[in-house]
Amino acid sequence: MKLDPFYLIVDSAAWIERLVPLGVRLVQLRIKTMDEVGLRAEIRKARALCTHHQCQLIVNDHWRQAMEEGCDFVHLGQEDLQTADLSQIRAAGVRLGLSTHDHAELETAMAAEPDYLALGPIYPTILKKMKWAPQGLERIAEWKRLVAPIPLVAIGGLNPDRLDGVFEAGADSAAVVTDITLHADPEGRTREWIEKTRPWR
Repeated sequence: MKLDPFYLIVDSAAWIERLVPLGVRLVQLRIKTMDEVGLRAEIRKARALCTHHQCQLIVNDHWRQAMEEGCDFVHLGQEDLQTADLSQIRAAGVRLGLSTHDHAELETAMAAEPDYLALGPIYPTILKKMKWAPQGLERIAEWKRLVAPIPLVAIGGLNPDRLDGVFEAGADSAAVVTDITLHADPEGRTREWIEKTRPWR
């Protein structure tokens, strides 16, 4: 399986509606807290937008809803992995991405036979408080040796200037949240990411 090198992560279908038409091919909808009705409406809208624009949609955490709404990809953190029904996810034909931060988590993730693995944070990140120190480019190279041929996603503190180093170290895809969503010009920054990742497509 090949992942697009530009992996956008947003928290609403409104962001997807705004940025995906610019040429985004891979996007994760990451909604942490929302009531069931609202959540399903967001997933449904995101899926319709992504289908229209030939963009791969990944739903974070909410694997049951993603499955029931016909999405083909979920991403789970380590805590969610403990409670998710992997056999049900697999039986529905839904592909699986998993987060890792250290060797113990990597071992747990590999046992679940994921379709891709994420490693982070590569650099310091403002998105959420992390108990892990920045992993650095050397850890990307190490993880790639351990997980290949499974695609590896780098996340945490990334921006266009850091992408060459991340890909040269072995990452297959680079995930971004705040460098785009907190940017003064999210559309312009998205175009910059698309342009910068084009050689790696």
